[in-house]
Amino acid sequence: MARAASRLTALAEELLSEPLPVRIRAWDGSESGPPGAPVLVIRHRRALRRLLWKPGELGLARAWVSGEIDVEGDLYETLDRIAGLLWDRGADAKDAVHPVRDPAVRAFARGLLQLAGPWPPPAPPAEEVRRRTGPLHTKRRDKEAISHHYDVGNDFYALVLGPSMVYSCAYWEDGSTLEEAQRDKLDLVCRKLALKEGDRLLDVGCGWGSMAIHAAREYGAQVTGITLSQEQAAHARKRIAEEGLTDRIEIRVQDYRDVLPQALGSARTGDTPPGPYDAISSIGMAEHVGSVRYREYADDLFALLKPGGRLLNHQIARRPEKDEDAYHIDAFIDSYVFPDGELAPLGRTLATLEEAGFEARDVEAIREHYALTLRRWVANLERHWDQAVRATSPGRARVWRLYMAASALSFEHNKIGVNQILAVRPLEGGSSRLPLRSRAWTEKAGD
Repeated sequence: MARAASRLTALAEELLSEPLPVRIRAWDGSESGPPGAPVLVIRHRRALRRLLWKPGELGLARAWVSGEIDVEGDLYETLDRIAGLLWDRGADAKDAVHPVRDPAVRAFARGLLQLAGPWPPPAPPAEEVRRRTGPLHTKRRDKEAISHHYDVGNDFYALVLGPSMVYSCAYWEDGSTLEEAQRDKLDLVCRKLALKEGDRLLDVGCGWGSMAIHAAREYGAQVTGITLSQEQAAHARKRIAEEGLTDRIEIRVQDYRDVLPQALGSARTGDTPPGPYDAISSIGMAEHVGSVRYREYADDLFALLKPGGRLLNHQIARRPEKDEDAYHIDAFIDSYVFPDGELAPLGRTLATLEEAGFEARDVEAIREHYALTLRRWVANLERHWDQAVRATSPGRARVWRLYMAASALSFEHNKIGVNQILAVRPLEGGSSRLPLRSRAWTEKAGD
């Protein structure tokens, strides 16, 4: 009887009609595959039961998070080879991997069943999002989704993100450190918003307070930051107090949908309203909003800006689909990373902002910058692996390592991008208040 690795290799190559580009090491110690290639380690045959029960990405993700499969060698190279083998073969190949329609897949499943060992199927890892109920993007469901992603421990995020505590794409130049590149991104946002002393800035999805601190300390802005994460808010307030900026920054645990009603309510009672604001920054927040809410989101931001005020929307974008109705959220990301998160094509985002009344004035694509950022975060995580595991859980650390490495490759291969959209609420009569040569922000302060 052939040993497990040889049998798995033969089954996979028969299914795919081409040689496997990775080597397999199975739970029985056997190995098979091209010498010198990255090694896919299958530590327990329970991983096969997961794949049989949930064919495709979710089954593989459960096995990875549980530590039942691993990679020996370069993780990026391994993911690249597997992606080229499966996901880049075209839509027809993806559709073909369905046991009801494809005899080869049925044969593959029978072979796995013989190797998989006794049933029942294993329970999902504890890190997986549990059953969700109710419509998408209600306030309750969004708060639960944000908590799943961000309330996993500030100590864990500090190890991954570094001292800047900025969880969005940095802005790189040759020779930059991660901290310098993140500072440059925050400064770029402030310059695009033309912030000046006393300007009132709303930072939507303020994270751990880095943008708010930079805008207040370096530009003299009065900042209101909102987040749904209790842990983020607590950390941000602590940092703000340490910086001596409590008179310039307020951090609220608040849904973006509640900012405008609060502003209108304050105005009715004669108090100074929280808005309208001179500027709004939304950095890595809009991906959580969802297509069913995006127009409402854009309308609220428009209403919260003064005429002539600027919005800087920093947002990940996906490539357009031939059939947009066929778009679905990635199973691994949805179950383990960003529950209910959605990506939209750049054109759709621009159209929605303009439908809400904004004038789009500038778009800067910084896709390559995010790949560099993610690789630095992965390096941080790997360097502090034992501490990261203690700060959260082995499964959670494995989720973040796979998610960030795979995302880096997606940015590098132009599967997804990230864009900074500068938009303005025009004055009555149409003026934007922008200079004729508006890209003055390309030069850093002091240059």
